[in-house]
Amino acid sequence: MTKQLTQVSPHAQDWYREAIIYQVYPRSFNDTNGDGIGDIPGITAKLDYIASLGVDIVWISPYFKSPMKDFGYDIADYCDVDPMFGTLADFDAMVARAHSLGLKIMIDQVMAHTAEEHAWFKESRASRDNPKADWYVWSDPAPDGNPPNNWMSVFGGSSWQWDTRRRQYYLHNFLVSQPQLNFHNPEVQQAHLDALRFWLERGVDGIRLDACNFHFHDLELRSNPPAVNRDTATVSDVNPYGMQAHVYDKSRPENLPFLQKLRVLLDEYKAVAIGEVGADDSLAVMAEYTADGDKLQMAYSFNLLVPTCSSHYIRKQVENFEARVKGGWASWSVGNHDVQRVATRWGGPSAPVAFAKMILAMQLSLKGTPCLYQGDELAFAEADVPFELLQDPYGITFWPEFKGRDGCRTPMAWTTGANGGFTEGKPWLPVSPDHLAKAASVQEGDEGSSLEFTRKFIAWRRKLPQLTRGAIQFFDTPEPVLALRRDAEGERGIIAVFNLGAEPVSCALPQAVGAEQMEGYGLPGTVVDGQVRLPAFGAWFGYAR
Repeated sequence: MTKQLTQVSPHAQDWYREAIIYQVYPRSFNDTNGDGIGDIPGITAKLDYIASLGVDIVWISPYFKSPMKDFGYDIADYCDVDPMFGTLADFDAMVARAHSLGLKIMIDQVMAHTAEEHAWFKESRASRDNPKADWYVWSDPAPDGNPPNNWMSVFGGSSWQWDTRRRQYYLHNFLVSQPQLNFHNPEVQQAHLDALRFWLERGVDGIRLDACNFHFHDLELRSNPPAVNRDTATVSDVNPYGMQAHVYDKSRPENLPFLQKLRVLLDEYKAVAIGEVGADDSLAVMAEYTADGDKLQMAYSFNLLVPTCSSHYIRKQVENFEARVKGGWASWSVGNHDVQRVATRWGGPSAPVAFAKMILAMQLSLKGTPCLYQGDELAFAEADVPFELLQDPYGITFWPEFKGRDGCRTPMAWTTGANGGFTEGKPWLPVSPDHLAKAASVQEGDEGSSLEFTRKFIAWRRKLPQLTRGAIQFFDTPEPVLALRRDAEGERGIIAVFNLGAEPVSCALPQAVGAEQMEGYGLPGTVVDGQVRLPAFGAWFGYAR
């Protein structure tokens, strides 16, 4: 099933505001050569499926040459494809096929750090006076031999690693094998812009900037102060990283001019960028990075990728962003390759399909560009990966209280056959039995399935400028009800009400008095004299009177 080529208006300057992003984690999407790892030809083979969902942009996690210690987020060559994923010719064929289907391709750009195997780092660590000696963040030890400050790695321990070649410490905000580039060096900035141009010339339509607020560091290497209010929503409470206020090791003001340089390049190719922001005050950084139309077009944070699922919390995140933004635009994600799958994280261990449908409708009703993660359209739950099969170094370090990211990265189940039709070999992570029962082939054509609901709801939403571009306001409602209104100039206002809970609810909503119930959105709920009545995980949409 291939969608019609009638998505967003491609010539509109801000076309991305009407778009929907679909994230592909290539290792786990589709394997065509039997090595148990997904590849680029596998993505190409499934582009018709992606197009059938009605999405517009395909974000592909890293496929570059890499030692894979962080599964591609440690890049050894920014301008080539890792052989396990295919070739540049395979990539070009994928882009061409995507464009023929009306899809745009967005690639990950991991600029803050490289792999230690990158030629830049090999040269930099060789001596203190070579041409790339200042391309990474190096520091002499403190007088007692300790690191220069108290900065910590997101993945555990100090973010400084001793190097015997230069007899200095180098900075790594993540794995020891991911040395931090020195963005204060203009040559580093230009090298990244040149690498990005390489892909834009190949037809790439956009970039997702990984850890985009980590580019710059404090040149004085001042220690971070303790966190006043520890962030346990976006940083696990078993990770001491959350015990610091990260004012000197990331989110530095020097990043703004670099993002402006990046935007100039993107505008040359009419490409877009979305930035990943993980900060003590992520919403403020999101607003700053998308302000004034001269930096990133969109940004997202981990604020909806948390265990908390309450109407008050969701409302607070959106309202706070709207209050701070100056013409910028958010992208609201409830699932991706770094967090427990939303069906389990918010819905619990046995969340019904009705929950997945309601959450999708809620996400697509918020003001911003939605980003969907592969498998969420199939209502996949978090996979249970035993310790002996774990691959994620983050999970191995913090086991057993934190199991890492493998549970959301297991291979897609396309069929109910061996390994879910993902591979003819041994998959790099086990295919979940839960996913086999919900395989795409099982849901295809089933009007009650999560897959078919996703297709129909996206198509329904696309016809409503109120839901793609309109202003947003929330109503005061008791938990677990989330109620909002979307308004677009020249259009009737739309009221949307969601029951985030597993029990039926009734809620008085004066704005719903006399409202006209809309048709075609596929979720159960009614309104009688301003009283919204919703079954478990129900929703109601209506035109305001």
